[in-house]
Amino acid sequence: MRPLLDPAPEYAKWQSEEPIRRVTIWGDNSPWLITGHEDARTVLADPRFSADANRPGFPHTRPGAPPQAPGLFHQMDPPDHTRLRRMLIPDFTFRRIEQMEDAIQRICDDLLDAMTDGDATQADLVAAYALPLPTLAICELLGVPYEDHGFFREKSNALTSVAGDPAEAMSARMALYGYLRALIERRAQDPADDLISRLATERVATGEATLDEATGMVSLLLLAGHETTANMFPLAVIALLQNPAQLDALRADDSLWPSAVEELLRHLTVIHSGIRRIATEDVDLSGVRIRAGEGVVVALQAANRDPSVYADPDALDVRRDAGGHLAFGHGLHQCLGQSLARTELRLGLSTLFRRLPSLRMTAPLDSLTLSTSTVHGVRALPVAWK
Repeated sequence: MRPLLDPAPEYAKWQSEEPIRRVTIWGDNSPWLITGHEDARTVLADPRFSADANRPGFPHTRPGAPPQAPGLFHQMDPPDHTRLRRMLIPDFTFRRIEQMEDAIQRICDDLLDAMTDGDATQADLVAAYALPLPTLAICELLGVPYEDHGFFREKSNALTSVAGDPAEAMSARMALYGYLRALIERRAQDPADDLISRLATERVATGEATLDEATGMVSLLLLAGHETTANMFPLAVIALLQNPAQLDALRADDSLWPSAVEELLRHLTVIHSGIRRIATEDVDLSGVRIRAGEGVVVALQAANRDPSVYADPDALDVRRDAGGHLAFGHGLHQCLGQSLARTELRLGLSTLFRRLPSLRMTAPLDSLTLSTSTVHGVRALPVAWK
Protein backbone atom coordinates (compact mmCIF):
# COMPACT_ATOMS: atom_id res chain seq x y z
CA MET A 1 0.00 0.00 0.00
CA ARG A 2 1.22 3.50 -0.80
CA PRO A 3 2.39 5.28 2.38
CA LEU A 4 -0.17 7.67 3.80
CA LEU A 5 1.86 10.10 5.90
CA ASP A 6 5.40 9.32 4.73
CA PRO A 7 7.07 9.17 1.32
CA ALA A 8 7.85 5.75 -0.09
CA PRO A 9 11.00 4.44 1.63
CA GLU A 10 12.81 4.20 -1.71
CA TYR A 11 13.15 7.99 -1.74
CA ALA A 12 15.37 8.01 1.35
CA LYS A 13 17.48 5.21 -0.14
CA TRP A 14 17.91 7.04 -3.43
CA GLN A 15 18.60 10.29 -1.63
CA SER A 16 21.55 8.76 0.20
CA GLU A 17 22.88 6.62 -2.67
CA GLU A 18 21.98 8.39 -5.93
CA PRO A 19 20.15 11.68 -5.35
CA ILE A 20 20.03 12.39 -9.10
CA ARG A 21 18.97 9.27 -10.96
CA ARG A 22 17.17 8.17 -14.09
CA VAL A 23 13.61 6.87 -13.73
CA THR A 24 11.03 5.68 -16.25
CA ILE A 25 7.62 7.26 -15.75
CA TRP A 26 5.82 5.87 -18.80
CA GLY A 27 6.80 4.47 -22.19
CA ASP A 28 10.30 5.61 -23.08
CA ASN A 29 10.04 8.88 -21.11
CA SER A 30 12.91 8.60 -18.62
CA PRO A 31 13.57 11.89 -16.83
CA TRP A 32 16.02 12.57 -14.03
CA LEU A 33 14.59 12.29 -10.51
CA ILE A 34 15.89 14.88 -8.01
CA THR A 35 15.58 13.94 -4.33
CA GLY A 36 18.07 16.23 -2.53
CA HIS A 37 16.95 19.57 -1.07
CA GLU A 38 19.82 21.67 -2.45
CA ASP A 39 19.58 20.15 -5.94
CA ALA A 40 15.80 20.66 -5.90
CA ARG A 41 16.19 24.35 -5.07
CA THR A 42 18.80 24.72 -7.82
CA VAL A 43 16.58 23.15 -10.49
CA LEU A 44 13.51 25.17 -9.49
CA ALA A 45 15.43 28.45 -9.57
CA ASP A 46 17.57 27.85 -12.69
CA PRO A 47 16.06 29.30 -15.90
CA ARG A 48 17.85 26.59 -17.90
CA PHE A 49 15.18 24.21 -16.61
CA SER A 50 11.99 25.13 -18.45
CA ALA A 51 8.44 24.77 -17.13
CA ASP A 52 7.03 24.93 -20.69
CA ALA A 53 4.89 21.80 -20.95
CA ASN A 54 4.68 22.13 -24.75
CA ARG A 55 8.37 21.38 -25.24
CA PRO A 56 9.04 18.00 -26.88
CA GLY A 57 10.06 15.42 -24.31
CA PHE A 58 8.48 17.21 -21.36
CA PRO A 59 7.93 14.67 -18.54
CA HIS A 60 4.15 14.85 -18.23
CA THR A 61 2.47 12.82 -15.50
CA ARG A 62 0.87 10.59 -18.14
CA PRO A 63 1.13 9.94 -21.88
CA GLY A 64 -1.22 11.71 -24.22
CA ALA A 65 -1.31 14.92 -22.19
CA PRO A 66 -3.35 17.58 -24.02
CA PRO A 67 -1.57 20.63 -25.48
CA GLN A 68 -0.92 23.42 -23.03
CA ALA A 69 -3.90 25.77 -22.82
CA PRO A 70 -3.55 29.58 -22.82
CA GLY A 71 -3.30 31.15 -19.37
CA LEU A 72 -1.81 28.21 -17.47
CA PHE A 73 1.20 30.27 -16.39
CA HIS A 74 2.57 27.60 -14.01
CA GLN A 75 3.69 25.73 -17.13
CA MET A 76 5.12 28.74 -18.94
CA ASP A 77 8.48 30.52 -18.93
CA PRO A 78 9.11 34.28 -18.88
CA PRO A 79 8.08 36.59 -20.39
CA ASP A 80 4.57 35.06 -20.68
CA HIS A 81 4.71 33.61 -17.18
CA THR A 82 5.74 36.99 -15.76
CA ARG A 83 3.10 38.90 -17.69
CA LEU A 84 0.20 36.71 -16.60
CA ARG A 85 1.25 36.08 -13.01
CA ARG A 86 1.75 39.82 -12.41
CA MET A 87 -1.93 40.41 -13.18
CA LEU A 88 -2.96 38.23 -10.25
CA ILE A 89 -0.49 39.28 -7.56
CA PRO A 90 -2.67 42.10 -6.08
CA ASP A 91 -5.35 39.55 -5.13
CA PHE A 92 -2.90 37.23 -3.37
CA THR A 93 -0.73 39.60 -1.34
CA PHE A 94 -0.29 38.91 2.36
CA ARG A 95 -2.37 42.02 3.14
CA ARG A 96 -5.24 40.90 0.87
CA ILE A 97 -5.33 37.45 2.46
CA GLU A 98 -5.13 39.02 5.92
CA GLN A 99 -8.29 40.96 5.03
CA MET A 100 -9.99 37.64 4.30
CA GLU A 101 -9.25 36.13 7.72
CA ASP A 102 -12.63 37.07 9.21
CA ALA A 103 -14.41 35.54 6.23
CA ILE A 104 -12.34 32.35 6.43
CA GLN A 105 -12.97 32.11 10.18
CA ARG A 106 -16.70 32.49 9.53
CA ILE A 107 -16.51 29.68 6.96
CA CYS A 108 -14.79 27.42 9.52
CA ASP A 109 -17.39 28.13 12.18
CA ASP A 110 -20.35 27.76 9.83
CA LEU A 111 -19.09 24.41 8.55
CA LEU A 112 -18.50 23.09 12.07
CA ASP A 113 -21.92 24.37 13.16
CA ALA A 114 -23.48 22.34 10.35
CA MET A 115 -21.30 19.30 11.02
CA THR A 116 -22.18 19.19 14.73
CA ASP A 117 -25.81 20.24 14.38
CA GLY A 118 -28.29 18.51 16.65
CA ASP A 119 -27.17 15.18 18.05
CA ALA A 120 -24.49 14.56 15.39
CA THR A 121 -21.39 12.88 16.79
CA GLN A 122 -19.71 11.64 13.63
CA ALA A 123 -19.03 12.75 10.07
CA ASP A 124 -16.79 12.39 7.04
CA LEU A 125 -14.36 15.21 7.71
CA VAL A 126 -13.44 15.52 4.03
CA ALA A 127 -17.00 16.05 2.80
CA ALA A 128 -18.16 18.12 5.78
CA TYR A 129 -15.13 20.36 6.36
CA ALA A 130 -11.84 19.77 4.54
CA LEU A 131 -13.23 20.10 1.02
CA PRO A 132 -15.83 22.88 1.43
CA LEU A 133 -13.50 25.12 3.48
CA PRO A 134 -10.95 25.93 0.72
CA THR A 135 -13.64 25.68 -1.95
CA LEU A 136 -15.76 28.35 -0.30
CA ALA A 137 -12.70 30.55 0.27
CA ILE A 138 -11.42 30.39 -3.32
CA CYS A 139 -14.95 30.88 -4.67
CA GLU A 140 -15.27 34.04 -2.59
CA LEU A 141 -11.92 35.39 -3.75
CA LEU A 142 -12.47 34.56 -7.43
CA GLY A 143 -16.19 35.29 -7.62
CA VAL A 144 -17.25 31.78 -8.66
CA PRO A 145 -20.74 30.79 -7.42
CA TYR A 146 -20.28 28.14 -4.73
CA GLU A 147 -23.53 26.45 -5.69
CA ASP A 148 -21.72 25.21 -8.81
CA HIS A 149 -19.03 23.45 -6.75
CA GLY A 150 -20.33 19.98 -7.63
CA PHE A 151 -19.75 20.70 -11.31
CA PHE A 152 -16.22 22.04 -11.03
CA ARG A 153 -15.24 19.42 -8.45
CA GLU A 154 -16.22 16.70 -10.92
CA LYS A 155 -14.18 18.37 -13.67
CA SER A 156 -11.25 18.90 -11.31
CA ASN A 157 -11.19 15.19 -10.46
CA ALA A 158 -11.08 14.27 -14.14
CA LEU A 159 -8.33 16.79 -14.89
CA THR A 160 -6.04 15.84 -12.01
CA SER A 161 -6.48 12.06 -11.98
CA VAL A 162 -3.36 10.07 -12.83
CA ALA A 163 -5.52 7.05 -13.68
CA GLY A 164 -8.08 8.70 -15.93
CA ASP A 165 -8.63 8.62 -19.68
CA PRO A 166 -6.90 11.53 -21.50
CA ALA A 167 -10.03 11.97 -23.62
CA GLU A 168 -12.11 12.38 -20.46
CA ALA A 169 -9.60 14.92 -19.15
CA MET A 170 -9.88 16.94 -22.36
CA SER A 171 -13.68 16.80 -22.21
CA ALA A 172 -13.57 18.00 -18.60
CA ARG A 173 -11.26 20.85 -19.54
CA MET A 174 -13.54 22.01 -22.34
CA ALA A 175 -16.60 21.91 -20.07
CA LEU A 176 -14.88 23.81 -17.27
CA TYR A 177 -13.44 26.38 -19.68
CA GLY A 178 -16.83 26.94 -21.25
CA TYR A 179 -18.36 27.57 -17.83
CA LEU A 180 -15.60 29.97 -16.74
CA ARG A 181 -15.47 31.80 -20.06
CA ALA A 182 -19.19 32.54 -19.81
CA LEU A 183 -18.74 33.72 -16.22
CA ILE A 184 -15.94 36.10 -17.21
CA GLU A 185 -18.07 37.50 -20.03
CA ARG A 186 -20.97 38.09 -17.61
CA ARG A 187 -18.72 39.88 -15.12
CA ALA A 188 -17.41 42.12 -17.89
CA GLN A 189 -20.98 43.42 -18.26
CA ASP A 190 -21.89 43.34 -14.56
CA PRO A 191 -18.69 43.48 -12.44
CA ALA A 192 -18.50 42.73 -8.72
CA ASP A 193 -15.72 43.03 -6.14
CA ASP A 194 -13.83 39.87 -7.08
CA LEU A 195 -10.82 38.70 -9.07
CA ILE A 196 -12.80 37.57 -12.11
CA SER A 197 -14.42 40.99 -12.44
CA ARG A 198 -11.04 42.71 -12.19
CA LEU A 199 -9.56 40.43 -14.83
CA ALA A 200 -12.52 41.05 -17.13
CA THR A 201 -12.61 44.84 -16.76
CA GLU A 202 -8.95 45.71 -16.16
CA ARG A 203 -7.07 43.11 -18.20
CA VAL A 204 -9.25 41.58 -20.91
CA ALA A 205 -11.11 44.79 -21.74
CA THR A 206 -7.81 46.68 -22.09
CA GLY A 207 -6.18 44.01 -24.26
CA GLU A 208 -3.55 43.07 -21.66
CA ALA A 209 -4.90 39.51 -21.64
CA THR A 210 -7.07 37.56 -24.05
CA LEU A 211 -10.33 35.98 -22.94
CA ASP A 212 -8.74 32.56 -23.42
CA GLU A 213 -5.81 33.53 -21.18
CA ALA A 214 -8.14 34.84 -18.49
CA THR A 215 -10.16 31.63 -18.67
CA GLY A 216 -7.01 29.53 -18.25
CA MET A 217 -5.79 31.62 -15.32
CA VAL A 218 -9.09 31.37 -13.47
CA SER A 219 -9.24 27.64 -14.14
CA LEU A 220 -5.78 27.16 -12.65
CA LEU A 221 -6.60 29.25 -9.58
CA LEU A 222 -9.92 27.48 -9.03
CA LEU A 223 -8.45 23.98 -9.25
CA ALA A 224 -5.24 24.66 -7.35
CA GLY A 225 -7.06 26.84 -4.83
CA HIS A 226 -9.17 24.01 -3.46
CA GLU A 227 -7.49 20.78 -4.59
CA THR A 228 -4.23 21.11 -2.65
CA THR A 229 -5.63 22.36 0.68
CA ALA A 230 -8.57 19.95 0.55
CA ASN A 231 -6.09 17.07 0.32
CA MET A 232 -3.60 18.51 2.78
CA PHE A 233 -6.16 19.18 5.50
CA PRO A 234 -7.28 15.61 6.36
CA LEU A 235 -3.69 14.38 6.26
CA ALA A 236 -2.75 17.12 8.72
CA VAL A 237 -5.58 16.03 11.01
CA ILE A 238 -4.43 12.42 10.83
CA ALA A 239 -0.80 13.40 11.50
CA LEU A 240 -1.75 15.36 14.61
CA LEU A 241 -4.06 12.64 15.92
CA GLN A 242 -1.25 10.13 15.38
CA ASN A 243 1.14 12.39 17.32
CA PRO A 244 -0.85 13.31 20.46
CA ALA A 245 2.12 14.96 22.19
CA GLN A 246 2.38 17.41 19.29
CA LEU A 247 -1.35 18.10 19.39
CA ASP A 248 -1.20 18.62 23.16
CA ALA A 249 1.54 21.22 22.64
CA LEU A 250 -0.70 23.11 20.24
CA ARG A 251 -3.64 22.97 22.61
CA ALA A 252 -1.44 24.36 25.37
CA ASP A 253 0.00 27.17 23.23
CA ASP A 254 -1.96 28.70 20.34
CA SER A 255 1.09 30.69 19.27
CA LEU A 256 2.63 27.46 17.90
CA TRP A 257 0.06 27.13 15.11
CA PRO A 258 1.97 29.12 12.45
CA SER A 259 5.11 27.02 12.92
CA ALA A 260 2.97 23.87 13.11
CA VAL A 261 1.46 24.65 9.71
CA GLU A 262 4.94 25.04 8.18
CA GLU A 263 6.04 21.76 9.75
CA LEU A 264 2.93 19.95 8.52
CA LEU A 265 3.50 21.31 5.03
CA ARG A 266 7.09 20.06 5.13
CA HIS A 267 6.25 16.75 6.73
CA LEU A 268 3.32 15.84 4.46
CA THR A 269 4.13 17.59 1.14
CA VAL A 270 1.02 16.55 -0.79
CA ILE A 271 2.47 17.25 -4.27
CA HIS A 272 3.66 13.65 -4.64
CA SER A 273 3.82 13.70 -8.42
CA GLY A 274 6.77 16.09 -8.35
CA ILE A 275 7.43 19.35 -10.14
CA ARG A 276 8.29 18.78 -13.80
CA ARG A 277 10.92 20.60 -15.82
CA ILE A 278 12.94 20.09 -19.01
CA ALA A 279 16.52 21.22 -19.64
CA THR A 280 16.97 23.77 -22.42
CA GLU A 281 20.76 23.34 -22.47
CA ASP A 282 23.34 21.05 -20.92
CA VAL A 283 23.52 21.56 -17.16
CA ASP A 284 26.01 20.07 -14.69
CA LEU A 285 24.25 19.40 -11.39
CA SER A 286 26.17 17.89 -8.46
CA GLY A 287 28.45 15.96 -10.78
CA VAL A 288 25.70 14.78 -13.14
CA ARG A 289 25.34 16.17 -16.65
CA ILE A 290 21.73 16.72 -17.64
CA ARG A 291 21.52 17.17 -21.40
CA ALA A 292 19.37 19.65 -23.28
CA GLY A 293 15.97 18.11 -23.97
CA GLU A 294 16.06 15.79 -20.96
CA GLY A 295 13.23 15.93 -18.45
CA VAL A 296 13.56 16.44 -14.71
CA VAL A 297 11.16 15.53 -11.90
CA VAL A 298 11.76 17.24 -8.55
CA ALA A 299 10.50 14.99 -5.73
CA LEU A 300 9.38 17.60 -3.20
CA GLN A 301 8.36 15.00 -0.63
CA ALA A 302 11.93 13.63 -0.62
CA ALA A 303 13.62 17.03 -0.60
CA ASN A 304 11.52 18.07 2.41
CA ARG A 305 12.78 15.02 4.32
CA ASP A 306 16.47 15.64 3.52
CA PRO A 307 18.47 14.89 6.71
CA SER A 308 21.19 17.30 5.67
CA VAL A 309 18.66 20.13 6.12
CA TYR A 310 16.21 18.86 8.75
CA ALA A 311 17.35 16.88 11.79
CA ASP A 312 15.31 13.71 12.32
CA PRO A 313 13.32 14.59 9.18
CA ASP A 314 10.72 11.83 9.51
CA ALA A 315 9.55 13.15 12.87
CA LEU A 316 6.71 15.65 13.17
CA ASP A 317 7.83 18.51 15.42
CA VAL A 318 5.49 21.52 15.61
CA ARG A 319 8.26 23.54 17.28
CA ARG A 320 10.69 22.92 14.44
CA ASP A 321 11.90 25.78 12.26
CA ALA A 322 10.75 24.30 8.95
CA GLY A 323 11.77 27.39 7.00
CA GLY A 324 13.06 26.71 3.53
CA HIS A 325 10.70 23.80 2.89
CA LEU A 326 9.65 23.30 -0.71
CA ALA A 327 5.98 22.40 -0.28
CA PHE A 328 5.05 25.50 -2.31
CA GLY A 329 7.91 25.10 -4.76
CA HIS A 330 10.72 27.60 -5.17
CA GLY A 331 11.83 30.34 -7.51
CA LEU A 332 9.71 32.17 -10.08
CA HIS A 333 6.98 29.53 -10.00
CA GLN A 334 6.57 29.39 -6.23
CA CYS A 335 2.88 28.97 -5.41
CA LEU A 336 0.96 32.22 -5.81
CA GLY A 337 -1.71 31.17 -3.30
CA GLN A 338 0.57 30.09 -0.47
CA SER A 339 -0.60 32.82 1.93
CA LEU A 340 -4.20 31.74 1.40
CA ALA A 341 -3.33 28.08 1.97
CA ARG A 342 -1.42 28.86 5.16
CA THR A 343 -4.32 30.91 6.51
CA GLU A 344 -6.88 28.21 5.68
CA LEU A 345 -4.80 25.54 7.37
CA ARG A 346 -4.03 27.61 10.46
CA LEU A 347 -7.61 28.75 11.05
CA GLY A 348 -9.20 25.50 9.90
CA LEU A 349 -7.06 23.22 12.07
CA SER A 350 -6.98 25.41 15.18
CA THR A 351 -10.76 25.92 15.06
CA LEU A 352 -11.44 22.22 14.52
CA PHE A 353 -9.34 21.04 17.47
CA ARG A 354 -10.55 23.85 19.73
CA ARG A 355 -14.22 23.14 19.11
CA LEU A 356 -13.93 19.35 19.02
CA PRO A 357 -11.31 18.42 21.64
CA SER A 358 -12.43 14.78 21.65
CA LEU A 359 -12.07 14.38 17.87
CA ARG A 360 -10.91 10.91 16.86
CA MET A 361 -10.70 8.76 13.75
CA THR A 362 -13.21 5.93 13.47
CA ALA A 363 -11.42 3.95 10.75
CA PRO A 364 -7.91 2.44 10.74
CA LEU A 365 -5.30 4.10 8.57
CA ASP A 366 -4.96 1.13 6.24
CA SER A 367 -8.69 1.22 5.43
CA LEU A 368 -8.68 4.76 4.04
CA THR A 369 -9.02 5.13 0.28
CA LEU A 370 -6.31 7.21 -1.34
CA SER A 371 -7.01 9.87 -3.94
CA THR A 372 -6.08 9.16 -7.55
CA SER A 373 -5.17 12.82 -8.01
CA THR A 374 -1.69 14.16 -8.65
CA VAL A 375 -2.17 15.66 -5.17
CA HIS A 376 -1.80 13.07 -2.40
CA GLY A 377 -4.74 12.70 -0.05
CA VAL A 378 -7.67 10.56 1.10
CA ARG A 379 -11.16 10.47 -0.35
CA ALA A 380 -12.86 10.31 3.03
CA LEU A 381 -11.90 10.57 6.72
CA PRO A 382 -14.53 9.17 9.13
CA VAL A 383 -14.30 10.93 12.51
CA ALA A 384 -16.33 11.10 15.71
CA TRP A 385 -16.52 13.25 18.81
CA LYS A 386 -18.42 13.21 22.08
